[in-house]
Amino acid sequence: MIIERNRKEVVIRLSPKIDTDELQDLADYFRYKEITAGYKTDQSIVNQVASEINRNWYKKNRETFIK
Repeated sequence: MIIERNRKEVVIRLSPKIDTDELQDLADYFRYKEITAGYKTDQSIVNQVASEINRNWYKKNRETFIK
């Protein structure tokens, strides 16, 4: 792995043996970090939104887990 930084970007070079699904998850996380880098939010608000998302997800998917 090689990590390079220039004035415009950070470039990460990886072996082609890396699983692309896992690499996409990592790229999505980096994109999230990039988008939210300038935002400042109280952790309690983040926790509240996360709880709501989890509740809604569970309502939609609970039949998968309860049989």
